[in-house]
Amino acid sequence: MKTAKKDKDIEAAPTPPSEMEKLLDEQGLMKIPRVGDIIEGKVLSVSKNEAHVDIEGLSSGLVRGRELFDESGEYTDVKVGDTVQATVLELENEKGVMELSFRQAGHKKAWDNLIKLMGDKQIVDAEITEANRGGLMIKVGRVAGFLPVSQLTVEHYPRVEGGDKDKILERLNQYISQNFRVRVIDVDEAEEKLIVSEKMAWEEKQKEAIGKYKLGEIVEGKVTGVVDFGAFVEFGDGLEGLVHISELAWQRIDDPRDIIKVGDKVKAKIISLDNARISLSLKQLLEDPWRKAINKYKVGQVVKGQVLKLNPFGVFVELDKDIHGLAHISELSSKLVRHPGDIVKEGEVRDFKILSIEPDNHRLGLSIKALEEPASPKAEEKKPEPSTAENLPEAEKGETGDATGEKPAPTDQPAA
Repeated sequence: MKTAKKDKDIEAAPTPPSEMEKLLDEQGLMKIPRVGDIIEGKVLSVSKNEAHVDIEGLSSGLVRGRELFDESGEYTDVKVGDTVQATVLELENEKGVMELSFRQAGHKKAWDNLIKLMGDKQIVDAEITEANRGGLMIKVGRVAGFLPVSQLTVEHYPRVEGGDKDKILERLNQYISQNFRVRVIDVDEAEEKLIVSEKMAWEEKQKEAIGKYKLGEIVEGKVTGVVDFGAFVEFGDGLEGLVHISELAWQRIDDPRDIIKVGDKVKAKIISLDNARISLSLKQLLEDPWRKAINKYKVGQVVKGQVLKLNPFGVFVELDKDIHGLAHISELSSKLVRHPGDIVKEGEVRDFKILSIEPDNHRLGLSIKALEEPASPKAEEKKPEPSTAENLPEAEKGETGDATGEKPAPTDQPAA
């Protein structure tokens, strides 16, 4: 078969079929490939730098150099006898054989596969290769893509106080070399753009199994992650729920890591099923200590407590391991207090007077001011009867002889 040799300086592009090719194709005698077509053949030989392919009924083809790289990964370890697909680059090269490419065929196959994954909403593994302040660079198979910060799950989202960009990047860098389960959400082969979402993959997984559970149900699971705002617990068929910091225990908690760690086996109660999100509670399976607080503590009682934390509005005080109270800044002293730290220090143990107890709201009000000595009563509020004043010894009278110590009002009469 004779073919016109393609000029190497001209960019490979599909060529229209000749009248002879059309005739042969119509009669089913043979299909003449054109530049840009994907053809199928069997590997005759393979080395590090090239592979020879037998194109049945036509000729042999050659794949060499960078054209051996297959983006789909299908022909990474190709062997003699394997059936392969390749893109036609030239109908006849300088060696008189067809020039082929695994790279171009693999590229199309890889992107076609990504489009299918997106349409089917399939969940796949993505390897984290790099990080920047906007998110994570990933690879799905051999195709590079991007996982935006906004598409991370709650567990992996870099919550940094003040939104410090350097700290966000530091947190994201910790994920390099890990594999995240993701869903493909945007594919554009022409732009070579691939966007994936970990959050949507997580939601998809949750939706599949969430129907088996109902509110109030008690589940057993394992702690898979502990963050500043709570802990994640995996249970059932790979479902994951969040135990918010406020649902870990009845007492006030500053850091969940103080009471729970990854790997702990726990029982939890389902308290919310919101679409794909499951909220759990550990404390609701424990007896509420505040129900007994009214038997242990009374309004007006003086108790010892340890100052746990200072806030601009007051101090949190631990009375026992379960019951914590609040002393408002206005109850720290009878004098003007600008900051609680002017009166008490964290870790300090001192006396407090109980002002109020609200077991249903888990509140207990405390006061230091109420323990201070009452101010001396005003004279007019404690003015003695005249007869009492007359009977007082001279030494106990005021400078003027008045039991109140106040000077008498001046008169118009001269002194005797």
